[in-house]
Amino acid sequence: MVDEKGIAVKKEDDFSEWFTDVVVKSGVAEYSSVSGCLVLKPLGYEIWDRIKNYVDARFKKLGIKNAYFPLFIPEKLLNKEKEHFEGFTPEVAWVTHAGNTKLDERLAVRPTSETIMYDSYKNWVRSWRDLPLKINQWNNVVRWEFKHPVLLLRTREFLWNEGHTCFATQTEAEAEGKDIISIYKDTTENMLALPGFIGKKTDKEKFAGAEYTITIEHLLPHGRAIQGPDFHYDGQNFSKAFGIKFLDKDEKEQYVYQNTFAISTREIGVMIAVHSDNKGLVLPPEIAPLQIVIIPIFKAEDREKVLKEAEKLKYHLKEFSVELDDRDYYTPGWKYHEYEMKGVPLRIEIGPKDIEKEQVVFVRRDNHKKEFVKIKDVEKTAKEILDDIQKSLYDKAKSFLDESTVKITTFKEFSNAINDKKIVLAPFCGDIACEEDIKQKSDGVKSLNMPLEQKNISEKCFCCSKPAKFWVHFGKSY
Repeated sequence: MVDEKGIAVKKEDDFSEWFTDVVVKSGVAEYSSVSGCLVLKPLGYEIWDRIKNYVDARFKKLGIKNAYFPLFIPEKLLNKEKEHFEGFTPEVAWVTHAGNTKLDERLAVRPTSETIMYDSYKNWVRSWRDLPLKINQWNNVVRWEFKHPVLLLRTREFLWNEGHTCFATQTEAEAEGKDIISIYKDTTENMLALPGFIGKKTDKEKFAGAEYTITIEHLLPHGRAIQGPDFHYDGQNFSKAFGIKFLDKDEKEQYVYQNTFAISTREIGVMIAVHSDNKGLVLPPEIAPLQIVIIPIFKAEDREKVLKEAEKLKYHLKEFSVELDDRDYYTPGWKYHEYEMKGVPLRIEIGPKDIEKEQVVFVRRDNHKKEFVKIKDVEKTAKEILDDIQKSLYDKAKSFLDESTVKITTFKEFSNAINDKKIVLAPFCGDIACEEDIKQKSDGVKSLNMPLEQKNISEKCFCCSKPAKFWVHFGKSY
C-alpha cells in the first residue's frame, strides 16, 4: 500500500525533498530509527533482487563464485594494509564490548571486505594451479563518516556486491576489468535505463589501495554527479600486505595480481532520481517487478462479465509480469493513483463499453499517453509499448547528460559551467596539488573520472597552465 497523499513538492522546485517524498510514498524505502540507516521495503528489495540476479548470472559466466565472509574484522587485519585502512578510518564503526565484557581486540563492522577475505586467500592460494581465484559476495557494509544521509544515495549501511579476484599475471587481471565494466554498463543502461561516463579516477580520487579505479559516473537532475559501479585494479598491493603468493610453473614464488569491483543499492536511488516525476515513481520495464496492471471498471451488474474478460486479458499477457487488481473496495481512480505512485510502466483499463468495442485502454506511466488497443492486438502492442518506454527513458536521460556536459579550457569557463550546474570536461595536468587547489577554489568541485580513450593533448591545464596530461570530467557530486 502506498501513501494516499500525492508528492508534496515538485521535482524542479526542491529536488531533495521531492526525492525523499517519492522514495517513501512509493513504498521503496524509508528511514529507520538507526541514524543514517534505511528500511528497504518489499518493492525496493524486489528491484535490488532483479539487479542482483542479473549481475550474478553474468558473473557466473565469467567463473566467479559466491561465498560469504564475516561481518566483523579484527583490527590487526585492518592494520596490515595501512593505505587501505587509513582511507576508511573515519568511516569505521567498532565493536568494543560483548555484553559488559570489553573485547581483547576491537572488531570493525565491515566497511569493505578486503582484509578479512585476504586473510583466507593467503591459505587458499599455493600454486599456479589454484589460479585464477574468482570470489564474490553479496552483503551489507557500514560506513559511518557522513552527517547528512539521503535515502538510497548516501546511507550508513547499504547492500552491494564485492568481487575479489586473483590472477597469476597483470595482463589477466587487467583484462577482467573490461568484462566487469561491460556487465555493469549493460546493467545500468539496459535494465535501469541510466547512461553514464565510464572512465578512470585520478590518483587523488581512486580507491584506497588500488593502482587505478574505473567508474561509471551518473548525473542527477539537479546537476550533481554521483558515482555508480566501479572496478579497481589493485596490482600486488594487497597480496604483498597479506602474503597471497604462489609457486609459478618454474617453481618461483610470485605474488598474485588482484581486482575488486562493486555495484550497490545506490543505483536504485539514481534510477528513481533520474526517471521519476511529480506523480511518483517511474520504473523502466526491464527492472519493474510489476510491468503491467489491469484495472477493471464496472458497476455491480457488470462485475462478473468484466472480471471474466479481465482474467482472459491477464492470461494472454502471461509473458509479462502482470497483475489484475479486482479489489472492489477501492475506486478505479484510487487505483490509478496507487500504481502511478508505484511506477508500474503500463496500466490497462477495461470496462463494459470496452468489451462491446473489443478494445482496452493502455496508459503509459512515463508520458501518461492513452491509447485504445484492440483486444486481439494486446500482446503485440504491450511488448512494443514496454520496449518503447524502456528506450524512451534511456534516451531522455542520455540527452540530459549530453546537454549538461560542457568542454572547457579555462578556469573562467569552468566556473561558469559549474555555476550553471553542468559537468565539465577539462584539460588537466594530473597533479594532486592542483586538484586540491581546484576543489578549494570551486566550493568542493571534484574530479569525476577521465575518459578511457585519451587522444594527444596539446592544451594546458585549465587551472595551473602546466601542460595537460588528461581530459577529465569535473563536477559537484554526492
